[in-house]
Amino acid sequence: MEKMSKGLVSIIIVTAGVQGHLKTLLDSIERQTHQASETIIIDNSINGIAITLPKWAKLYTNGKNLFYCQALNLGVKESKGEFILCLNDDVVLGERFIKEALKGFFISPKIGMVSGKIMRSDKKILDSTGLFLSILFTATERGYGALDKGRFEREQYIFGVNGAVAFYRRKMLEDIKINSDYFDEDYRIFYEDLDIAWRAQNFGWRGYYMPKAVAFHARGATVRGSAGVSKPYARHYLSDDLHLDLLKNRYITIIKNASFISLFIHLPFIFIYDLASLVYIILFRKRLTKKMPLNFKYLKVAVMKRKIIKNMQLFQKK
Repeated sequence: MEKMSKGLVSIIIVTAGVQGHLKTLLDSIERQTHQASETIIIDNSINGIAITLPKWAKLYTNGKNLFYCQALNLGVKESKGEFILCLNDDVVLGERFIKEALKGFFISPKIGMVSGKIMRSDKKILDSTGLFLSILFTATERGYGALDKGRFEREQYIFGVNGAVAFYRRKMLEDIKINSDYFDEDYRIFYEDLDIAWRAQNFGWRGYYMPKAVAFHARGATVRGSAGVSKPYARHYLSDDLHLDLLKNRYITIIKNASFISLFIHLPFIFIYDLASLVYIILFRKRLTKKMPLNFKYLKVAVMKRKIIKNMQLFQKK
């Protein structure tokens, strides 16, 4: 573990400056038993951050909302660490989170993503113990919404990591980036964590779960408003624009990453899921039906990006 003690960690926080979460997160970073080498804050708020930041935090102010993916790309490009911890501002880290999570990277050089045990803010309910690809080709969080009864105390391989507390190896991000983008900026927000995980898996990278690395997440605090925090049926609390992002990003993710064989096998499940989504929109969000065609342009771009990814994979094999 001597090598691990020298692991340089860059923390990237994307904040919208809502509900005062940022200060609590920064306090938890300051208490870490393994200190990060740098903490970069990307300010996506319109009116600026209302708290005094510690001297060790670097602030990048845009005066506009870059959305999550564009902000993360900016942070990664400005960072220097060998390992990069991407955080929502509605997260609090347990004191040993970085130290325990780092151990996962040193199990194998092909581990490019590490997840800890992510709890809800009440410290009783699980939020995520690893990200997985469902038969519906959606992201599913293992343990989501369940009472923590000690079921997930074993270290093991997982598909990917939750975007709220996403720990990456820089080498992996460099390996899978498309042109100059690590995170696909056509997403803005939602599904970026599944896209990274799926793309990484296709390139031979692995994810790993470290249960002693504990964090706490106020699920939905950034995008749903106070009424939707930690509530099920997340889409019910989203604005129309964010709901459209949720819909289009799933299709973009499938187009870019799914093999034709897996797509054929999962097609019946995909059809059922999409039919249910359409019924929901017609019943509760009918106005979205007029806006949905505007997303077709992103699907065309996704096809082009799929070709780029396939060429990257062919080059890698040579």
